[in-house]
Amino acid sequence: MSEVLYTPRQLFSLKRKTLEKRTRAYYEETHDEKTTIQILVALQVRDELGEADFSFFMKDLVHHLLFKTKSTRALRRYHIYFQNYFDKKEWKQLTSRLFAITTYVAETVKKLFTQFIKGPLEGLVES
Repeated sequence: MSEVLYTPRQLFSLKRKTLEKRTRAYYEETHDEKTTIQILVALQVRDELGEADFSFFMKDLVHHLLFKTKSTRALRRYHIYFQNYFDKKEWKQLTSRLFAITTYVAETVKKLFTQFIKGPLEGLVES
């Protein structure tokens, strides 16, 4: 499947069941997370603009892509569009997973900052 999976016309006119079948088959054949997540984002646009119901489209595939596959730039870029697919606990786990190094660095910097500020200022503050 080296050709384009959907034309814009197909993306906005095919039935939900057909899109689910083709998208799942494409992902299972190629394991191309980037293209798959982009298709899912485009279908959220269709849900907002069109009359057909595409809410929570392929929720199981979204969960698989964001929780089970390698954290890539594309997943980090597009994950925000799927926030309503997760409850608060899952969302926290997901952001920690996708941005593990960022979270670690932020926490470490915060600890060092509070230690640095607290240490030199202790003698200056009167009780």
